[in-house]
Amino acid sequence: MRLARIAHPEGVAFVSVDGDGDSDDTMVSEIADHPFGTPNYTGRKWPLADTRLLSPILPTKVIAVGRNYADHAREMGNEVPAEPMIFLKPSTTVIGPNAPIRRPKQSEQVDFEGELAVIIGQPVKNVPAAQARQAVLGYTVANDVSARDFQRSDGQWGRAKGFDTFCPIGPWIETELDPADLPIRTTVDGETKQDSRTSELVHKVPELIEFVSSVMTLLPGDTILTGTPAGVGPIVAGQEVSITIDGIGTLTNPVENA
Repeated sequence: MRLARIAHPEGVAFVSVDGDGDSDDTMVSEIADHPFGTPNYTGRKWPLADTRLLSPILPTKVIAVGRNYADHAREMGNEVPAEPMIFLKPSTTVIGPNAPIRRPKQSEQVDFEGELAVIIGQPVKNVPAAQARQAVLGYTVANDVSARDFQRSDGQWGRAKGFDTFCPIGPWIETELDPADLPIRTTVDGETKQDSRTSELVHKVPELIEFVSSVMTLLPGDTILTGTPAGVGPIVAGQEVSITIDGIGTLTNPVENA
């Protein structure tokens, strides 16, 4: 099932996307209240083309994982950490498909980072890796936008990773997916910049859920960014970033100056 959050002529709603979401006649069906557990449908439907996709979820927190692809660690001149290296992005970084990434005036280098994102489906604490799947609502595409100059200079990453609009996610959440070996590609204005597979993750999805939940309670909707492969680079106003993960879809965002 594909779960989305949309703006429609009468407001905002969680919906399921009928079909793959790519055809012109795709319909979406409204889900009452929230998308967790067995969906309770209201009976209302809209053509997807008559709605606007929003970020598919509004997490209480975004937990990101650094240096989780060995080739990316190398390109940044770093070693692969023995344990997951985690940091937080505030909820105000989250935007949806086609919403602009706003490049802050303070930064001289803002980079894209295409990533697989895990959406948590129920409250969990200290969940073992072997049981991690039961904690997952589904998977989506994310862009861990980073002010690289501040990441280098600050010594900690709160400012570099925390600007508004620095966490596009979408276009929807895919609930029936094996994340172990998915192609992931990033393009800027149509030019391929990243081309890898999630099988290259150093710390796999179940391990990440076990590790993060040993530190903090994960709540429904919380989002784990699993790391980015090699090929990250700068983006400037007027460009467009697209990240595609097979089995999920494509997340596209324009870039503009704040």
